[in-house]
Amino acid sequence: MKHVHLVKRSFRHAWEGVSLAFRQEQSFRIQLLAGLLVAVLAILLPLERWERALLTLAIGAVLVLELGNSIVERLVDAMAPRVMEYARHLKDLAAAAVLVMACTALVLAVIIFWPYLALLANL
Repeated sequence: MKHVHLVKRSFRHAWEGVSLAFRQEQSFRIQLLAGLLVAVLAILLPLERWERALLTLAIGAVLVLELGNSIVERLVDAMAPRVMEYARHLKDLAAAAVLVMACTALVLAVIIFWPYLALLANL
């Protein structure tokens, strides 16, 4: 029974992290909204299962990288007085990781949704 309590507590802490990111990180909210839009389209359109799975993976990857970027930014801000030049580089690199994945996800979405553009126009 103790294990169930520990698992529940772990999930609660994880959910608090998601909630914190949603409340305090505008980029996370934007990425989440974009992901929800893609998810809705994936449900409404007659996609193959593998296409839905790939889109889901891309959405998750963008959100995970956005959370990682937020972690890096907070850690760097806490240490910034000691590592000024490196601090900026760390933040830029973390933001670049999110940008690369977001662009990759966008290209993936365009490739998958392209054949359905006529259906999208009628929604």
